[in-house]
Amino acid sequence: MKAGFLDKLLARVDRVPAGEIQSFLMRLVQEKGFFEQVFEALEEGVIVCDPAGAISFINRAAGKFFGLTPADATGKNLQDAIRGFHWPSKRSRQDTVTRDMEVFYPEHRYLNFYLRPIEDGTAHAPEVGYVMLVRDITQTRRIAAEQIESERLNALTMMAAGVAHEIGNPLNSLNIHLQLLERKLKKSGPAAYAGVKEQIDISRGEIQRLDFIIEQFLRAIRPSAPVFEMVDLNQIIENAVQFLAPELKDRRIHTHLQLHDALPLLRVDANQLKQAFYNLIKNALHAMGTGGTLTIRSDMEEFDTVITFEDTGKGMSPETVAAMHEAWFTTRQSGTGLGMLIVRRILRDHGGDLTIESREGQGTRVTLHLPRGPRPARYLESGDSPARKPANPDIIDV
Repeated sequence: MKAGFLDKLLARVDRVPAGEIQSFLMRLVQEKGFFEQVFEALEEGVIVCDPAGAISFINRAAGKFFGLTPADATGKNLQDAIRGFHWPSKRSRQDTVTRDMEVFYPEHRYLNFYLRPIEDGTAHAPEVGYVMLVRDITQTRRIAAEQIESERLNALTMMAAGVAHEIGNPLNSLNIHLQLLERKLKKSGPAAYAGVKEQIDISRGEIQRLDFIIEQFLRAIRPSAPVFEMVDLNQIIENAVQFLAPELKDRRIHTHLQLHDALPLLRVDANQLKQAFYNLIKNALHAMGTGGTLTIRSDMEEFDTVITFEDTGKGMSPETVAAMHEAWFTTRQSGTGLGMLIVRRILRDHGGDLTIESREGQGTRVTLHLPRGPRPARYLESGDSPARKPANPDIIDV
């Protein structure tokens, strides 16, 4: 029913029989209800505003995107209801305005919206309002990010063999010559060897660390299929802590192990899990700097073995935690962003998943879930993902 028709009807309402007025009003109510049902059925968000930007209608999808209810949003200015949204300039509002935006509440999403003026159909008439249509492009951006990651990995794979050759061979040569030097010093006399033993041990340790860095790089860009065997998960944790014990000691970080003494053997790739534990411990080291406590726990749930790494470091903002699923993301100036990439890949290859809980100034907790056997099937709630959905809003799956 066109606005022009309503104007004509109102102008001659006193001459229209009561029965016809009632019929027109019923038709208006029915059409309004029909269009509201259509808008509510859409997965795209729909927000209608008056010329000043006050919200007159918001559908279910838009409310879900921005954490709004019709009762709270109706009558409120659009830029007050949606934090971070700003009205475009008056000139820009005469045309369709389209933008992408990132929201963090009630869920971390990427949205695309376009704002378009609503006109009454007459020439040169001012706008009677605006309609804002909103689409969720989170999955689209995620697919694009995965494609970029794949391209980068392919490029790095081309370099991997050269890097391993150019750096790995000199390291092997250094290690061999260090062994020869150690043998000669032992033959020359105990006193001569004792005087340089500490320096030799330090040199050997640094060669091992460089070799570890190369191995980490190659694992990140050229992952190998896991070799499963029944192992003691607690033993893997203890070995990882022992390997990094010198660095933990240098930083004056106390390591507290709370390991379940009845943990059953788990079918995993021990070397890959050790690599994941190395990365998580080193992340905790960098987060704490000097001093602090790293608590590592192992426990059991109904179907999973659970390993938790909890530090007393500086913590992270929700935005930083949300970005940690992105490849190459790092908060350190000298970081590569490969550490969490490797951890996620290893957990995925083992059928597990991980969550990160962090608050600024209160430290970070990373929880790994490894299945002890096939998990039972389960129904997914609306909007749920196949991965474990945390109940705590401070916990984010990555």
